[in-house]
Amino acid sequence: MIIALCYRSSQTRYARYVRPRSLLMTFFGAFLRRLGGWIAVADLIALMADVDLDEQAVRSAVSRLKRRGVIAAERRDGAAGYRLTDHGLAILEAGDARIFSRPRSEAPEWLLVLFSVPETHRALRNKLRTRLAWLGLGSVGSAVWIGPAHVEREVRLLVDELGVGEHVELFRAEHAGAEPLAAAVAGWWDLDAIAAEYRAYLEKWGGRSRSTRAFADYLRQLDDWRRIPFHDPGLPPAALPDDWPGNAAWALFDELSDRLGGVALEHVEARAGLRARAA
Repeated sequence: MIIALCYRSSQTRYARYVRPRSLLMTFFGAFLRRLGGWIAVADLIALMADVDLDEQAVRSAVSRLKRRGVIAAERRDGAAGYRLTDHGLAILEAGDARIFSRPRSEAPEWLLVLFSVPETHRALRNKLRTRLAWLGLGSVGSAVWIGPAHVEREVRLLVDELGVGEHVELFRAEHAGAEPLAAAVAGWWDLDAIAAEYRAYLEKWGGRSRSTRAFADYLRQLDDWRRIPFHDPGLPPAALPDDWPGNAAWALFDELSDRLGGVALEHVEARAGLRARAA
């Protein structure tokens, strides 16, 4: 009885601090595409109740995502529901490679991003910097950014999206500086902040016993995880401290995905799959 009360208390604390919109985006990325891109409102509300989101929180978060163009209201066979838009699908697909895979290179090649956006387009320049940071690139200077070479495709897509190709130059490079690579990388990235994110994930999810709430645990840990790989773009081991927690965090994420992912999908399909497929 005491254990049950403690468990419910922990879930209450989680519900108090959870970000409904983030949790819904995580759900859409993990499951909605597997349901054919559409879900009935009633099923979505029921599933989010499993992670302690009430109907009002779900509807409020859905409204924000509709305004962002991620989902759109659509009735199917008389049932009110939501479908992924092309824009929403593109967002989810762009995140998949970062969230679920871990590119590494023992002999790193770097991508340098140099840009000169005129002062008359200051807002666009600031947006470019913000988006480069979101892709996990490090800042060498205000107009010089760096990342592992494998981020080139994402950077090119960003440059095309913002229409700044005439102001941006990309270079492939090797580190040939006077200081060690690890010291240089520590100046370009906030490694302490990234390590803290990995350690927080390990502390929160590493000690969990096998849960009967596989769907809730899988969705919550994925929601906690999915931003971290954007902050660490796959920095090479030679550039990282010896006690870097990223390896252990990735191993735990893979283990939880293998152990909980399939059971969580079965839960979602049992709750919403038949109606989604019939529609």
